[in-house]
Amino acid sequence: MDTQSDKPHELRREYDEDFVVTPDYRDSLPDVQNSGADGLEGARVPILQVGISGFRLPLAFVGPDGEALTIETSVTGTVSLEADKKGINMSRIIRIFYEYKNETFAPEILSRILREYKEKLDSKEARLKANFSYPMLQESLRSGLQGFQFYDCCFEGIIDCADRIRKIIHFDFVYSSACPCASELSEHAREKRNLLAIPHSQRSKARISVEVHPEKEISLLDLRDLCINALSTETQVMVRREDEQAFAEMNGAKVKFVEDAARLLFAQLNEEHRIIDFRVVCSHFESLHSHDAVAVLCRGVDGGFRAEFEDFSNLNA
Repeated sequence: MDTQSDKPHELRREYDEDFVVTPDYRDSLPDVQNSGADGLEGARVPILQVGISGFRLPLAFVGPDGEALTIETSVTGTVSLEADKKGINMSRIIRIFYEYKNETFAPEILSRILREYKEKLDSKEARLKANFSYPMLQESLRSGLQGFQFYDCCFEGIIDCADRIRKIIHFDFVYSSACPCASELSEHAREKRNLLAIPHSQRSKARISVEVHPEKEISLLDLRDLCINALSTETQVMVRREDEQAFAEMNGAKVKFVEDAARLLFAQLNEEHRIIDFRVVCSHFESLHSHDAVAVLCRGVDGGFRAEFEDFSNLNA
């Protein structure tokens, strides 16, 4: 015969708005992630990166003219995990980052956050990426109009097991590339056959990744200017007829294959003393072909950037 105590208790289906979590109650909560190797599933191997990708928040940045800008930022934070540990406290990655949400964000802050990641998550290595779209005013070529050009940027920080920190900036620059071959062939048709021919050009993108010297700083405006000095033919925001004509003239004066674009950027970056290493990735979204033309190069620093880059489709966005 079942007694009252033998009968299972029926669980209540309700949300208790008045329940208050005490320190003792919090300490009693199970912590599966930090249960050690006992609950480990699968192979007992270290994980190179584990964390959170794509958590968003508004961060303050210094604008091109020194003004304060608040920009929506997408953050990825990861740490290494040793083979005898089941998992990490994922929410701690966000909580640590939020401690810096009211500061003006810059590559220099990354080192502070990364050191906290290593200490508070008991990891040997950590990585951090902050992606955002950065606005800068662009003046039209001849009409004097102004419009905002937006640049996809990323601040990246890496700290290794010896506490060495790398500060990296990724910067996307969109430009026009007029084909030198098509230009010459068009002129040939005019001269030899009195025939109008239009050389092809296309929107193109360069992604430069620069490792900043530990004791120096370089701004996003500086990187934009380096790209303009190298390539000239940045796409335009505000355009009247005189601007469109000027753009056509500029493309005629600055024809370039994808190989030319990569080398022109190399020449600019290689002279910048605030940069200790860099990589250049260029993609020309061909109007003649149904495929893209791509080029990759790097400075060639030992232990630095390598030429491996396979995600060219990511540049089309």
